[in-house]
Amino acid sequence: MSQVAWIIPAAPLVAFLAIAFGARRSPVASGWLTILGVLVATVVSFVVLGEALAGVRVDQTYAWLPVPSGPAFPLGFQVDPLTATMLIVVSTVSLLVQIYSVGYMHGDAGYARYFGFMALFTMSMLGLVLANNLLAIYIFWELVGLCSYLLIGHWHERPEAAQAAKKAFIVTRLGDFGFLVGIVFLFAQTGTLQVSALANLAASGGLVDPALTVGILLVFAGAVGKSAQFPLHVWLPDAMEGPTPVSALIHAATMVAAGVYLMARTFPILEHSPTALTVVATVGAFTALFMATMGLVSTDIKRVLAYSTASQLGYMMLGIGAGAMAAGMFHLVNHAFFKALLFLCAGSIIHLVNTNDLFEMGGLRRWRPVTFVAMTVAALSLAGIPPLSGFWSKDEILGAAAGVHPVLYLAALVTGFLTAFYMFRAVFLAFAGTSRGDAHAHAEPASMTIPLLALLVPTVVSGFWGAPFLGNPFGAFLEGYGEGHGLAATFHFDVAALSTLLGVGGVLLAWAMYGGGNLHRGRAVAARVRPLYEIVANRYYVDHVYNWVAGRLVLGIAWLASQFDQTVVDGVVNGIGTVGVASGATLRRVQSGQVQLYAWVLFAGVVAIAVALVLPMLTGGRV
Repeated sequence: MSQVAWIIPAAPLVAFLAIAFGARRSPVASGWLTILGVLVATVVSFVVLGEALAGVRVDQTYAWLPVPSGPAFPLGFQVDPLTATMLIVVSTVSLLVQIYSVGYMHGDAGYARYFGFMALFTMSMLGLVLANNLLAIYIFWELVGLCSYLLIGHWHERPEAAQAAKKAFIVTRLGDFGFLVGIVFLFAQTGTLQVSALANLAASGGLVDPALTVGILLVFAGAVGKSAQFPLHVWLPDAMEGPTPVSALIHAATMVAAGVYLMARTFPILEHSPTALTVVATVGAFTALFMATMGLVSTDIKRVLAYSTASQLGYMMLGIGAGAMAAGMFHLVNHAFFKALLFLCAGSIIHLVNTNDLFEMGGLRRWRPVTFVAMTVAALSLAGIPPLSGFWSKDEILGAAAGVHPVLYLAALVTGFLTAFYMFRAVFLAFAGTSRGDAHAHAEPASMTIPLLALLVPTVVSGFWGAPFLGNPFGAFLEGYGEGHGLAATFHFDVAALSTLLGVGGVLLAWAMYGGGNLHRGRAVAARVRPLYEIVANRYYVDHVYNWVAGRLVLGIAWLASQFDQTVVDGVVNGIGTVGVASGATLRRVQSGQVQLYAWVLFAGVVAIAVALVLPMLTGGRV
């Protein structure tokens, strides 16, 4: 089955085409077509995973647009442990999100369009995962970005949604430009875009510094944009204007996961550049802490989850930069399940109270007990509380960070404490105490409940795939990728104990401040540190800086364009006219209208011609 792994992205692509060319007239059919396409992809993905566990490896390349006596640009796909793992994550999470969407999007005017783009979104990410060279990765990479734009702006009639979609598209394009330059640069240096060939060159000395570091850091620029790492993080919070299931898919298994996957895929190249590893780890650690602080003050439940996503992606980048690629990927796998669960729980809450504001919720555990249990378990996993999945992968990253630099380790520890606090701040504000808003009790469709229960299972048990007392099967599965240096670190009891204490401390502090749905203590603390609170609440004014710089840049470019237009373009056009007028004035003097003058001019011309003809004959051909 691995030989025909192309079926995996092809199935949702067929669903998209069917919806685009007719099925959109039947919204119900559109939803089920997408579910069927993703279901086929999921089933085949599990078969491929089974074969990968049995040792099957596939790497197929096909000629694409061959240029005679020119460079070759092949496309192809590969199946290895990294691919098989990511296929399961993308297809499974997408399937559950599609099922959830049937209930959540019921009655939406763009129902068929929504499912069509969701099918295309899933296909794009699956194609990216299967691609075996940077060119193919980039093609699907851009498709992922396009689909995110279309889905974030699903409710494009809302100005906020349209603006958020444009912001996501433009900001990620900045990183994508770096990625594209990196692809061209690496091809110019090596003559190949095959990831395996580039890795071999890096290992054998065929690709060395500074070209190695420059090339891989340009590739990392693309990951910074897609995975919302500082300083290209500004698009992610605003992307919450899209439907909640879209947010679940973007944050769990597609858009933002693409950046981390790219760095894991190129890790065999990255690991040969200590400078690049340091940059990746530093950016990841800073982003993790930076975004966690914003989660402390947000009152929008979806934005709280968005900040946590960027923060956890920073954790993953830290793990990869610290040399523990398997730890970063393991956290990506676990995070995909509990983050999808958190977003779908948030969707269930919003569906009930018709608001995103945590201060207008409260007491919802009575109305949504299943959602309450699911969100609490997922929040515990995100906080790194054992034995849930987030604990195992988070500990491996912390252990790797501790072995690289104490500052990175400290940043990761503080991030863990803040994460536990702001997540349970959200849980207590939403579910504890009494209702502060306008909740209308109504039955939730099974299509919105079943995915929550299904995602609970991996949220609890997926961490054991990398548990040290079981021999770390996940690390063993990825063994050999990146010369084995990307394996997860061994279990660190002291690190695990400290991180658990900090996680529990964060939960207890959240209970002390917001337990029972209490708002007064939190507001009192915010009032005492009002200047700092305002800075964080305004996202450290990074958006303001971007808007100011972009405004000045656009105005500057506009002024230069205006000067060029007035000086060069208008100068050429007006100059041609001036020359024409001057020439006309000169010639006008010749056209006097006097016949005698014309006769003399004619006579002079005849004489000149006669002299020119007769003179050579009189001189014997010598002039």
